[in-house]
Amino acid sequence: MTETVAYIQDTLKNYYPPSEIKAFTRLIMERVCDIQPHQFLLCKDKELSEKEKSQIHNIVERLTKFEPIQYIFGKTDFYGFEFLVNPSVLIPRPETEELVELIVHDYPGNKEIEIMDVGTGSGCIAIALKRLLPKAQVSAIDISAEALKVAEKNASLNRASIFFYQKDILEPHKTGDEIEPDFDIIVSNPPYIMEKEKATMEPNVLDYEPHQALFVPDNNPLLFYQCITRFAEQKLKKKGYLYFEINSQLGEQVVNMLRMMEFKHVELIQDLSGNDRFVKAQTWDR
Repeated sequence: MTETVAYIQDTLKNYYPPSEIKAFTRLIMERVCDIQPHQFLLCKDKELSEKEKSQIHNIVERLTKFEPIQYIFGKTDFYGFEFLVNPSVLIPRPETEELVELIVHDYPGNKEIEIMDVGTGSGCIAIALKRLLPKAQVSAIDISAEALKVAEKNASLNRASIFFYQKDILEPHKTGDEIEPDFDIIVSNPPYIMEKEKATMEPNVLDYEPHQALFVPDNNPLLFYQCITRFAEQKLKKKGYLYFEINSQLGEQVVNMLRMMEFKHVELIQDLSGNDRFVKAQTWDR
């Protein structure tokens, strides 16, 4: 095993920082060889099978091409739950766990509420909320049929009952007319990276994750926020709340947009790194 660990670290040293290589090594040995990190010293003399060595060489080769390790293994963790992922869905981020935490903090788990997740992707937000707020009725929409297939598998894997719809939120009124219930909460982590930001992005994101779920035009960066807000005007219940994950560069713009529309108590909230990351707003009484 020691020789294989050295191979992983030596091959990847020109591609990734040491901390990331260490994390990759632990994950590879755990997933391929069923060796937990705390067993490394005890297993250092273990002889790996040819099949295990071949699998590891394949994984390392893919990592040198900056393929995300979550896609290589086909799964990742989010808020303590396991999710299947493939290139038709974004890989869930830690910041989005904070968005889920924000909602869970605001609502007791025994309250019967209706939640809508817009642009669900892998289903991570909707499914985590259903597991954490078991009395909630949770719905989710996405334009991508392939993404919804992944989300439905994840709902089954995590034993979460979710109502999924294939809808285009860029047609907010049509989508609102076609979905029956009204909601206490509408939450979304929509596409928000501007095209001009591509130059600063890492190849593991730019070359592998779905651009449809990432990017917005430079000349209309609030496109999805505007459409989701129009949908929320139609579908949020009295005193319902809208929660957004946002581009940290667009916080004030999103806040101003919501204040100009039918929303009050608009809050701009920072993530654990201190960046503007979330906006929360409440509908006016109707």
